[in-house]
Amino acid sequence: MEEENFEIELQNIRKVYGDLIAVDNSSFKIRHGEFFSLLGPSGCGKTTTLRMISGLEEPSEGNIFLAGEDVTYKPTYQRNVSTVFQDYALFPHMNIYENVYFPLKMKKMSRREADPMIHQILDLVNMGNFEKRLPQQLSGGQRQRIALARSLVNKPRALLLDEPLGALDFKLRIQMQKVLKDIQKDVDITFIYVTHDQTEAITMSDRICVMKDGMIHQIGTPDEIYNSPATQFVAGFIGDMDFIEGRADQVSDGEVVVAASGSKFVACRAVGAIRPGDPVCFCVRPEKVHILEDGEEDGRYINRINGKILRVVFRGNDFEYTVKAGDIEIRLIVPASGTFVRVVGDTMKIGFKSEDVIVYSYEGQGCHDEQKHAG
Repeated sequence: MEEENFEIELQNIRKVYGDLIAVDNSSFKIRHGEFFSLLGPSGCGKTTTLRMISGLEEPSEGNIFLAGEDVTYKPTYQRNVSTVFQDYALFPHMNIYENVYFPLKMKKMSRREADPMIHQILDLVNMGNFEKRLPQQLSGGQRQRIALARSLVNKPRALLLDEPLGALDFKLRIQMQKVLKDIQKDVDITFIYVTHDQTEAITMSDRICVMKDGMIHQIGTPDEIYNSPATQFVAGFIGDMDFIEGRADQVSDGEVVVAASGSKFVACRAVGAIRPGDPVCFCVRPEKVHILEDGEEDGRYINRINGKILRVVFRGNDFEYTVKAGDIEIRLIVPASGTFVRVVGDTMKIGFKSEDVIVYSYEGQGCHDEQKHAG
């Protein structure tokens, strides 16, 4: 079997500032040409991790390897990586051509030698006709493209991006996500992308590293992170999730029956060692909850609730209903097209499959607390 080509490897990295542990015992490997995202709420350690990879910070413990070489204590200029920041960091007194030429000039490359490289990279980011303009004459999205061009013209082994789209408006951010992914495919360079936006990470990444409080909770593909969250925090942070607190009533091979607010629910997916009587938190995605019409007896939806609609939110393509039954509140997503619209106070019968329910050992805090991290 061919050995995997890892561009970057972190081994037991720890970063401490006084009494604060910013990054705690993090280890992962990033493949060549991979789009790898560090995702988590503010203060989770993702930017600190990126700065240690770039050489802007030194780890308190552990080692960092770039293309197999230990670069833990090497300065930034001795690492073949480039960084793109949210504020672009373009030189306002230089035109676009001069901005892109600058890193090559620092390497003592002549303008004549650099010229074809500059034009090639400007064409790649679709900014070939803007080389004589100043940065302040460009839009935010255009300046971001120039910042990318300047970082890529060096042909680094890895491009590090620290929330580069954070300053853009929503539509432009969506557009730039596609641009970034297309450019990454074209240049075949490893991208390490820091973001707190879970939709951005899922849309763009080959793999995602989800962090909280300096620790890694899960590393996986977007599909793995979304559909098989390894912890209660990941379940709440990635996408919408309904959380319900209860107690394990029965536990058998591959199945947990949870008692909650006078009802019982069956789950086929349990995370952690769960025993009968244990406090648990179970969750289901709102898009997996189904409206059961009068007389409908679909045996697939073994978990059923009769309740009243507490809240209705129209979201353009769909409606989000919140149904309350006793102490339980469950949200569900229903397509807007061709749907009979319910209103607050209506009775609704809903159901969801046992294979769509995940049960976690209770972590000592309210299940709904995890949703707050998603903001």
